[in-house]
Amino acid sequence: MGNIAEILIHSLVHALIITGFVFTMMLLIDYVNILTRGRLDGAVSKRQGFQYIVTSFLGATPGCLGAFMNVSFYIHGVITFGALAGGMIATSGDEAFVMLAQFPKYALLLFGILFAVGIAGGFLSDKIFRFLGIEYKSPGCKTYRNLSEKCECRPLRFKEIIKEFKDISLNRFLLFVVILTYIYTFGAGIIGPQKWNWMRVTALGLLGLSLFIIFTVDEHYLQEHVWNHIFKKHVGRIFLWSFGVLLILNFGLAFWSIESFVRDSMVWVLLLSVVVGVIPESGPHLIFVMMFSKGMIPFSVLLAGSVVQDGHGMLPLLSYSVKDSVKVKLFNVVVGILVGGPLYLMGF
Repeated sequence: MGNIAEILIHSLVHALIITGFVFTMMLLIDYVNILTRGRLDGAVSKRQGFQYIVTSFLGATPGCLGAFMNVSFYIHGVITFGALAGGMIATSGDEAFVMLAQFPKYALLLFGILFAVGIAGGFLSDKIFRFLGIEYKSPGCKTYRNLSEKCECRPLRFKEIIKEFKDISLNRFLLFVVILTYIYTFGAGIIGPQKWNWMRVTALGLLGLSLFIIFTVDEHYLQEHVWNHIFKKHVGRIFLWSFGVLLILNFGLAFWSIESFVRDSMVWVLLLSVVVGVIPESGPHLIFVMMFSKGMIPFSVLLAGSVVQDGHGMLPLLSYSVKDSVKVKLFNVVVGILVGGPLYLMGF
């Protein structure tokens, strides 16, 4: 019973962390885009080639925040499918921090290769999809597009803020409570990193910006964009998908030893690294990270698995489109084998 309770709590905490990060990303992107009258969308989407660079760079940064931002761009209809797939290729998830600690030189080399492969893979994906007549441009969220077309946003002046808070709405109050709770739990180390590091500082910074937005936007924007669209339409689904997937994976990892399975099947190690990379979790791939650090597997195997795996980055996309999630994973599996396979045969 103790193990079951630990798995439930672990899954719940990680789902809450993912949901909080994705909410802040979606809120910031929406707010800046509306505040600048769509110039954020234009800056990213104007040149398709620039999208691949931006999303791959965001993916190559350690952790899952870059992947979450890429998913937010995709949900908003800013980037193409290929740009999203390229960003996921470049993403290493939380394993990136372990790699930097265990073998920093090889880690930086890996991130650089993933960045380059992400750009090439994203470009190739859109070309292939276009040639086959498959939809390669993100349809985006229809609700968001309809809202954006008729919405203006500006920070309230001080007197207006005071007036809003004298008659504060229930939804604004609830959002305040939610964000303040996140700030307290992250600041106290109850969830997230246990020690002060750049991850905790980044999380608190993003939450602080979200609190500022909730504090200063007018009631129309708060109700239509933040509450009715982002919070009600997306946040609940992101949490349920994240919690459900993490729960299943954590039970599987607790009662089935993936590590021993991998060690006993080294002849298939390259394919296994790709298969394990499909799992939308930051834990299983650590097996290959630690095996590489001990000299048990070559760099090509680590690279192949890293191309496919993206930590928790896929979970928010699952809540938006299972079909697109499957397409991203299938494409990245092919890229992982095509990149890692030849290097493996050449002895790298």
